[in-house]
Amino acid sequence: MKLYLQVAKNTWDEMTTYRFNFLMWRLRNVLQLLTVYYLWLAVTPQNGHIFGYSRSLILTYILGASLVGSIVFSSRTQEIGENINLGELSQFLVKPLRYLGYWFARDIGDKLFNIIFSLGELTLIYLVLRPAIYLQPHIGEVLLASLAILLAVVMNFFIGTLLGMIAFWSPEVWAPRFIFFTLVSFFAGGLFPLNILPLPVQYVFALLPFGYLQYFPIEIYLGKMSPLAIAQGFGIALLWSVLLYLLVSRVWRKGLKMYSSEGN
Repeated sequence: MKLYLQVAKNTWDEMTTYRFNFLMWRLRNVLQLLTVYYLWLAVTPQNGHIFGYSRSLILTYILGASLVGSIVFSSRTQEIGENINLGELSQFLVKPLRYLGYWFARDIGDKLFNIIFSLGELTLIYLVLRPAIYLQPHIGEVLLASLAILLAVVMNFFIGTLLGMIAFWSPEVWAPRFIFFTLVSFFAGGLFPLNILPLPVQYVFALLPFGYLQYFPIEIYLGKMSPLAIAQGFGIALLWSVLLYLLVSRVWRKGLKMYSSEGN
C-alpha cells in the first residue's frame, strides 16, 4: 500500500512541475463551464421551471456536473498506450507492483490535484456570480451521491484502461480515445440532464454505463430520484463495474501475448 501511495504522491509532484499545461487545461474547463452555465441561465425562467427543473436546480446541476467531471474524468490512463508503444511496459512487468494498481494510484494523485482546483474555481464562480444553488439537506442523499461518484471513478478507470490497451494492437491510440471521450461528455450528462431526452432514449442510456459517470450522482444529490430508481442505478453501475473489470483482465492477458519490446 505504501508503494502505491508513493506513486500517487509522485503524480502530484509531477503535476506541480508541469504547471502551464495543467493551468491551460483548467482554464478550458472553466470557459466550458461558464458557456453552459450562461446558456441555462438564459433559457430558465427566474421563477419558473424548464424540463421539471427550477433555476436553482438546473444551475446546481451544471455546477455539480463540473465538479463530478473533474473527479471522474481526470485520469492518467491516456499514458498507458504510450507506455505500451514505447516498450516501457517491460519495466513494469519485472517490478513488485501490479500494473493496473500503479495506474490507479496515478489516477488518484491526479484526481486529488484536480479536485482542489475545481473546488477553488467553483468557489470563485459562486462568489462572483452568486448563482441560486440547491443545498441538499439530507445527509443520506449526499452519502449515496458520494458512493455513486466512487463507482463512476472505477468505471471510468476501466474504460480509460481499455482504450489505452488498444496499443497492444495499434500504435494509434490518441484518436480513438479523443473521439470516445468527446462522445462520453455528451452521453454522461455533463451538458444537460439526461431526463430531458425522449423516454425511449432515456431507457437506452439507463442501460449504458455513461450516464452513471455524471448524471446519476448529481440526480441523487438533487433528490430527483426515487429509492427504487437509486437502487436500480446502483445495480446497473455495479454490474458494469464488474463487466468492465472482467473485460480489462481478458484484454490484458490477450495483449501480453501480442506484446513485444525489442531493445527494452
